[in-house]
Amino acid sequence: MKLLKHIKAVLLGLSISANVFAADIQLQNLRCEMLVNPQGIDVVQPRLSWQLTGTGRNIMQTAYEVIVASSPAKLAAGQGNLWTSGKVASNESVMIAYKGKALKSGTACYWKVKVYTNNGDSQWSTPAKWSIGLLSPADWKGKWIGYEKGSPWDSVSKFSRLSARYYRKEFSSAAKVKRATAYISGPGHFELYINGKKVGNEVLAQMPTDYTKSVQYSTYDVTADVKPGKNAIGAVLGNGRYFTMRPKYKPKKIKEFGFPKMLVQLDLEYADGHHQLVVSDQTWKMTADGPIRSNNEYDGEEYDANKELTGWSKVGYNAARWFKPELVDAPGGKLVAQMSEPIKVMQSIQPKKLSQLKSGTWIMDMGQNMTGWIKIKVKGKRGDKVTMRFAETLQKDGSLYVANLRDAKVTDVYTLKGAAEETWHPVFVYHGFRYVEITGYPGKPKESDFTGEMVYDALATIGEFETSNEVINNVYRNTWWGVAGNYKGMPVDCPQRNERMPWLGDRATGSLGESFIFDNQKLYTKWLDDIEESQTAEGAIPDVAPAYWNYYSDNMTWPATYVLIADMLYKQFGDARPAEKHYASMKKWLTYMKGKYMKDYIVTKDKYGDWCVPPESPELIHAKDSSRTTNGQLIATAYYYRMLFQMKRFAQMFGKQDDAKEFSALQGKIADAFNAKFYNAQTQQYDNGTVTANLLPLYFDITPVANRKAVFENIVRRVTTVDNNHIATGVIGTQWLMRGLTEYGRPDLAYRIATNKDYPSWGYMAERGATTIWELWNGDTANPSMNSGNHVMLLGDLIVWYYQNLAGIKAGINQPGFKQVIMKPTLPDGLKFVKSSYKTPYGLVKSEWRKGSNFDWNISIPANATALISIPAKSAGGVTEGGKKAAEAEGLKFVKMDKGYAVYEAGSGNYSFKSDL
Repeated sequence: MKLLKHIKAVLLGLSISANVFAADIQLQNLRCEMLVNPQGIDVVQPRLSWQLTGTGRNIMQTAYEVIVASSPAKLAAGQGNLWTSGKVASNESVMIAYKGKALKSGTACYWKVKVYTNNGDSQWSTPAKWSIGLLSPADWKGKWIGYEKGSPWDSVSKFSRLSARYYRKEFSSAAKVKRATAYISGPGHFELYINGKKVGNEVLAQMPTDYTKSVQYSTYDVTADVKPGKNAIGAVLGNGRYFTMRPKYKPKKIKEFGFPKMLVQLDLEYADGHHQLVVSDQTWKMTADGPIRSNNEYDGEEYDANKELTGWSKVGYNAARWFKPELVDAPGGKLVAQMSEPIKVMQSIQPKKLSQLKSGTWIMDMGQNMTGWIKIKVKGKRGDKVTMRFAETLQKDGSLYVANLRDAKVTDVYTLKGAAEETWHPVFVYHGFRYVEITGYPGKPKESDFTGEMVYDALATIGEFETSNEVINNVYRNTWWGVAGNYKGMPVDCPQRNERMPWLGDRATGSLGESFIFDNQKLYTKWLDDIEESQTAEGAIPDVAPAYWNYYSDNMTWPATYVLIADMLYKQFGDARPAEKHYASMKKWLTYMKGKYMKDYIVTKDKYGDWCVPPESPELIHAKDSSRTTNGQLIATAYYYRMLFQMKRFAQMFGKQDDAKEFSALQGKIADAFNAKFYNAQTQQYDNGTVTANLLPLYFDITPVANRKAVFENIVRRVTTVDNNHIATGVIGTQWLMRGLTEYGRPDLAYRIATNKDYPSWGYMAERGATTIWELWNGDTANPSMNSGNHVMLLGDLIVWYYQNLAGIKAGINQPGFKQVIMKPTLPDGLKFVKSSYKTPYGLVKSEWRKGSNFDWNISIPANATALISIPAKSAGGVTEGGKKAAEAEGLKFVKMDKGYAVYEAGSGNYSFKSDL
């Protein structure tokens, strides 16, 4: 048996390695609760995960052993004083629940794992760590402090101008601390400093919530930052989502929270076991008269370098002009630990072109529609002002096109102090832009004076996808930029105009496609909490959550995202906990909708219809031609049926058999009523025959088996004749279109739609210069009042189709999280190759195929997972693996021939198939 000389353990993004001897098995990617930041989690029964790799095939874990200790020394000695699992016979390696002693606030936990497999055993992994946050309100000893008014230079109005608030306090450390932990909650945004050094590398903290329901806090290990003797701690508060971007504007629509405030607790633990607390109270000092004169997510940030408070977060700073903060009311929501990835600067982008529009005005092209800010270098006189204004596109004369931004001012202003070269970027705002208008820059600016910094949640990119078709490749690239840029602690609809709201409908099926590109598990788990917190006592769920806008429209399609994302988290990541946690709320919503809007088993309420179908005229946002639009009651009733299907599965998973029976019975009554009301036996289609009207009942299994072929033929007829082989669906229909066409036998039609370059299509957007995804199919011509250049809602199931169908990578239904991988590629004519990979919870899955006279397919299945592989072939005898008959290959078991595919069961490993076509 081979020996590996390296075991690698990764906990929450921290790589730890040790040179040790092990058997043929390598452990890696150890995780606690699948988090990136292991500090201060508030889960009292965290779940532990690890991945296995090895050089052989069919590697399967047979048992594991976990030790959790309260110190590195105890762990090294094998003393699991918090938990020793013993040898557990199990092949589970993802989200193993901690079953040790009850964990208390502030507990540090050190752990390691050993696994046993059918191909050898590992040695103990490199130790990893997590810590527990503050679990009880009584654990917080600090006070909420703030300043409940604007300063004389501020303006609290429709277009608010509110300066940042600076806080500081000095304290003494008796001796070298054993461990120092900082806890801070600072809605809307904060930056924390100790002894002049910014703590952490995230930006735009705190994560947004409905602060009256929950308020997140962050935890930092600052042991290295605290010195013996005198120290200083400081914080800057920005406005974020807390001080509303348009206060006093539309009080019935926009929810207000108040002025920024903060809660801080610094826990110093000494070697002898005693603790010293430094907490927020009125012994701190504050000022609002600092350099950040205004910060507003819609309007930008203004910074006056002449107002800089040099040394303000260091010991010895003269704060005589600062004043005592006020003790203020808490925001009202429960304090919860931030469990999702923080927002960070994820990329730096250099401008592609800088040209002079007119005297004193320059236009800079970043070459990419992006989300973030510009970092500038500048040298000039004291008082010079550099103004940067942002937009996604240009007008014909080369100036910024800002009509689609509505009343968002999207402007940053930097006032120079006139020293040597100055460098600056905003910290409490972000912009969605490709182009920047620069005015007031002293001298002639150069491209090298500017850097774009791409800002989004620090989610790992876990999927790769490339094909022989450049249209598909361009759309995929545009998708990456659009999705990434709209992750801001929650999924927002757009990053540029005066909206930027977490609309539920935009991410229904989209979240599933995104999960193939980004590790979005924690983000969407957090968002489900936001949705639940926005639910009314009666059961209504809003269209926007957190409910920053008061949009409770009581439609089926947008709130259905709540159920669909819970299902996505289970299928893609193997995590049933969110569905179980939110089951009661999801059921409450369905009960509410049934009681208020269901009449004779038809749901009578709909708000948005099939939102944003391609309209008949280029300037229109929404179609007015009734032949293009779909009956809202049809959509709502079909979606209610689909939600019952999903809730029935959840009920069965959680042992709620009575609920499952109730859901099933209601499904039957709805299907009968639906078909009686909407199906036309003469035309063999539903209602007015739009693609969406026929697709929803067909894909949701409402259509009787005897009618399905005719209904699908009507879909094909509509697409190929009326719509000229182009897309004709909006946000709702597009969520099921590509898979529907493919699964009913027309992948060629799906491929045609995916690769079109003329209007309307995703390829048309790219052909017209888009580098993200438009809000409208006709985004180059439509009225600017609703015309974002960076939306993702029209993607529907396109990315799902890329991965599940073209690449052939799908999670097993009964073994979610890719414990079983279903591999079955679709081979449309004209597509010569697909190269794809996806990092599942068990490890990397690869699918790389090439089609010529034969079919060549290289795949990889991670250890401790299995696969069901369907290989396009005329016969099983025509399939080889590694140069020999597949039936003779190690790790493969032939199952059957199935409609042009040879089906095999496979264990982990790398495989190289060839087949005749």
